[in-house]
Amino acid sequence: MSSEPSAPRTASRLAGADRRIACPTFELFVASRYLKARRKEAVISVITGISVIGVAAGVMALVIALAITSGFRNTLQRNLLGAMADINVIPKQPGGGVEDWRALMTRLRKVPHVTAVAPALYSAVFLAGPLQSKGAVLKGIDPDAELAISGALRHLKAGSLAGLRNPDENPPCIILGARLVEDTGMVLHSIVTVVSPEGELTPFGMRPAMRRFRVCGIFESGFFDIDDSWAYTSIAAEQRMLSIPDVVNQLELKVDNIYRAPEIAKAVEKVAGKTYTTTTWMEQNHQLLNALSGEKVVTVITIGLIELVAALNILIVLVMMVMEKYRDIAVLMSMGARKEQIRRIFMLQGVLIGIVGSAIGLAVGYTICYLAEKYRWIKLPEAVYSLSYVPFEARWVDGVWIAAVAILVSFLATLYPARNATRIAPAEVLRYE
Repeated sequence: MSSEPSAPRTASRLAGADRRIACPTFELFVASRYLKARRKEAVISVITGISVIGVAAGVMALVIALAITSGFRNTLQRNLLGAMADINVIPKQPGGGVEDWRALMTRLRKVPHVTAVAPALYSAVFLAGPLQSKGAVLKGIDPDAELAISGALRHLKAGSLAGLRNPDENPPCIILGARLVEDTGMVLHSIVTVVSPEGELTPFGMRPAMRRFRVCGIFESGFFDIDDSWAYTSIAAEQRMLSIPDVVNQLELKVDNIYRAPEIAKAVEKVAGKTYTTTTWMEQNHQLLNALSGEKVVTVITIGLIELVAALNILIVLVMMVMEKYRDIAVLMSMGARKEQIRRIFMLQGVLIGIVGSAIGLAVGYTICYLAEKYRWIKLPEAVYSLSYVPFEARWVDGVWIAAVAILVSFLATLYPARNATRIAPAEVLRYE
């Protein structure tokens, strides 16, 4: 008589238990409980902590490594493009100059996506200074046109461009790189003797050209090779020194999209004519850019091995967890938990380890990158690396895909132990309990 009223209550309790087990947060609740430290499961807890640290270390290392690679690439690219043109128009015949350069400049300005055009006259010279003499590249420029192309002269470290704009300046003005000044002692307003092997042709051979210049400015582009070996003067002053007519070596162009420079260069060649060809900033610096790209790939592969080690730790944790919790799994399955739920419990454990480790790694990695960039922690010899410190430029896009890969690897490590957990037979486990 009493058994009949209790049947609905028993069914109700079982239904309630089944509803609780079917609750979406059930798997997450059990997974998080299994990850918490318990005294009798100290070994599993230690390995879990090591797994979290492994994921965090891998994420942090990748963030820092990619920040350094991006920092080097972007800083060198900015410094190079700040002193060099995006596209150069040069004669096809070596040694030939651009005679009709003013008319050609007018035509090139009309090419789509070309924002500025400037003439340039390059020559290799020898500078005789108070402390020592040194070889350099002398660039003859039109000051106003050069400012539209290059950023090296926009903010001089000392002096001004006024002397370059004055054709009657005597001696003519010259602007030197900051490292060149340090090496030779050619301070501001000092007189410098410029010697060029391309002088006048005499019956006895080529006579070197010599002329005195006054240092009227000092620039610093941030790129060591340019600051250490470049000098600027006016085109007219260099032409007089070299005893050549009104010609230049090349025309330099600035475009609105540096990554479309090869495409724009083809249009420039059509306008310039068959006697001229073009080179882009990518072609001039392809060895440096390729080296940086290759280094980035090697860095990702090498440091990615840390993530694989963390994945192995997660695999070991979950295999040991299944062995430790086989009674609990049997009880849950006997109470109505489905195999899919048991599988998700162990999958969620690995994903939780990946999420926590990724969050810690991102936080530490981006913090280190910010502080290292702000305070310039790592100094470099400029003569070797062309930069005075290691630049850190951490991009948020890198953080997104690094965290996604870390969580995916953590998830993949859960598949085998999660599958084994569903093979437990509750009747066999609980028979002797």
